[in-house]
Amino acid sequence: MFLLHSLLLEIFEWLYDGVTYLNRRKITSSERTILENAFPYYQRLNQKHQDKFVQKLEMILTGKSFIGRSDIRVVTPEMKVLIGATIVMVTFGLDDLRLPHFNKILIYPDTYYSTISKHYHRGEVNPRLGIIVVSWSCFLDGMQHESDGVNLGIHEIAHALKLENQIYNNGESEFFNPIVYRDFHVLASQEIGRIKAGNLTVFRSNAGLNEDEFFAVALETFFEKPHEFFEYNQILYGTLVRLMRQDPRVWIR
Repeated sequence: MFLLHSLLLEIFEWLYDGVTYLNRRKITSSERTILENAFPYYQRLNQKHQDKFVQKLEMILTGKSFIGRSDIRVVTPEMKVLIGATIVMVTFGLDDLRLPHFNKILIYPDTYYSTISKHYHRGEVNPRLGIIVVSWSCFLDGMQHESDGVNLGIHEIAHALKLENQIYNNGESEFFNPIVYRDFHVLASQEIGRIKAGNLTVFRSNAGLNEDEFFAVALETFFEKPHEFFEYNQILYGTLVRLMRQDPRVWIR
């Protein structure tokens, strides 16, 4: 029964992927211009990888709903393209990964108040509702300072990525290599210990809060400060290269 269920799920996912691919919305020339002018990761790719990037971005834009909150009455093409491109960047080495569980992107103009936590937030991920939330001003700030290791978009997508790996029956669970992921857990625990002890590391301090935060901050550092990360801890950096199946040092000279 379990094998039959798994087979039916795989068939459903294959059919869904086929329908989504055939019906994916093409990006416009103006949207491609946004990529070319405002997304450095894309700019550094060769033509073959740029074509792959655009195709994956089209799949992301087809499968996600972008919803404005507070004073954002209209979600602009720039918002959709840059947030979608960040998802593509983080998952670029993981082939057709789309994070289907997180099918809604909520966009606030600035930091927003949560009635649940009673605090102001820059962004968050809600796995129960399948939502990624970002503050647009904080998102842009992270993009404008691309080498400081602080990037809200990467941070929240990293949280969603880690959760998606754990969510079953969506066709995308357990995509991380389990041996590499285990190695990462061990190395992450060591780094969290160093941060809590007050040692100087390449990671900012809130990476020491817990393993979820460490993973998100580690990916921010991986994409924005790859050379410093590599010099700091080549083994941990190499583990993320194998886990994410890409090496940002190739794109960032």
